[in-house]
Amino acid sequence: MGSGMVKNLMKHGYEVYGFTRTKAKAEPLIKDGMHYDEDRQHLAQNSDVVITMVGFPQDVEDVYLSEDGLLNNMKEGTYVIDMTTSSPDLAMKIYEAAKKKGIHALDAPVSGGDSGAQAGTLSIMVGGDQADFEAMHPLFEAMGSTIIHEGAAGFGQHTKMANQIAIAGTLAGTAEAISYAKAAGLDLNLMMDTITKGAAGSWQLENLGRKMLADDYNPGFYIKHFIKDMKIADQEALSRHLTLKVLETVLSMDESLKERYGDLGTQALIKYYEDKQ
Repeated sequence: MGSGMVKNLMKHGYEVYGFTRTKAKAEPLIKDGMHYDEDRQHLAQNSDVVITMVGFPQDVEDVYLSEDGLLNNMKEGTYVIDMTTSSPDLAMKIYEAAKKKGIHALDAPVSGGDSGAQAGTLSIMVGGDQADFEAMHPLFEAMGSTIIHEGAAGFGQHTKMANQIAIAGTLAGTAEAISYAKAAGLDLNLMMDTITKGAAGSWQLENLGRKMLADDYNPGFYIKHFIKDMKIADQEALSRHLTLKVLETVLSMDESLKERYGDLGTQALIKYYEDKQ
């Protein structure tokens, strides 16, 4: 997803310097005009805005809060925007640590998958100070089409948790509808043409349902990363004495698939039903 976001920033005239732990993944972007910095500390020291998109909360914590992390290597007044789906508590921790150093921090997770990142149509959910959100709004506009300030630090991540909770149920419902239609002997494509136009219609059904029918499991979003998101959401819910049965069920289903299918897209949830048959 970071690749599509960088391309759109450059397309809108921003000069982008990039760093990644695996430089080979950045080669296409370098060819397109992104400057590559071999040292994240040097990059942090010489940037006005730093945007991060990594895998897991532990990666976010390392990038920002370790001894050689971003916050210890930035000049006062720099903006940092973490667009990873991560822990709301960690977002607040980064915000407080940044504030002490005169650095502006926003949590801004996104929804829309790799296709939304490529098209610049991501939904961006932003937590942090209103003034910082307004200052960074032009950058968000280069990457997304729905850009909403959700409230204080951590609220972007809380909104993303709500998003992932809704996706879990819708994705499982899509897989179950297809499994039922197949067992009933329906024309699956005709069925999909029909129900996507009615009250059941959703992004998951129209996009990932179609991929399920085509046996296309290329990841727009990995199962292993969705498991990470659902675990964060479940922990946040339980800390508020809230039990989310649908979320926990889908999490359990995906965890049973992780060893074999964790590097496939979330639409591979259909394999849970196929493997049961």
